[in-house]
Amino acid sequence: MAYRLSRYIKVMRDCFMDFTYFHKENKKSSILKEEAKMRAKSGFTLVEILIVVVILGILAAIVIPQFTEASTEAKTSSLRTDLQTVRSQIELYKIQHNDNPPTLAGFVAQMTGQTDINGAVGTDYGPYLQKIPVEPFSDSNAVTANGATGWNYAAATGRFWAPYDPNL
Repeated sequence: MAYRLSRYIKVMRDCFMDFTYFHKENKKSSILKEEAKMRAKSGFTLVEILIVVVILGILAAIVIPQFTEASTEAKTSSLRTDLQTVRSQIELYKIQHNDNPPTLAGFVAQMTGQTDINGAVGTDYGPYLQKIPVEPFSDSNAVTANGATGWNYAAATGRFWAPYDPNL
């Protein structure tokens, strides 16, 4: 009888163990299924994405004009510096060449090369500039009498200016 009882207990224990194992596995699989559903629902909706895009567009519309204004200010500052440099070198040229400014036709050669007292190619004076600076608003370093781009130069007076702002 004791043998039968121990055998019965063993069979019951094995059945209970199988039941709890099956129950745990079932519970695990249902948790995994719920996690998969949560993952599928965790994305953004189209409306949420559109709202973010609209907000970013509004911010860009506010910020971009400030950068373009800063760019214009930087170009103006560069223009002033270049004008001051070239004008001071024209004055130095005039001092060394008996108060004669560079000619329009030979401006680049006379300012970037060496010249004699008459302004012809020589080794007495210069160079006054390594190169003619690029005018920042037109991206040109051409020197003309009265052009719309590059630099303007009046050989008779030695006046040097930029067409962007003749008053600088």
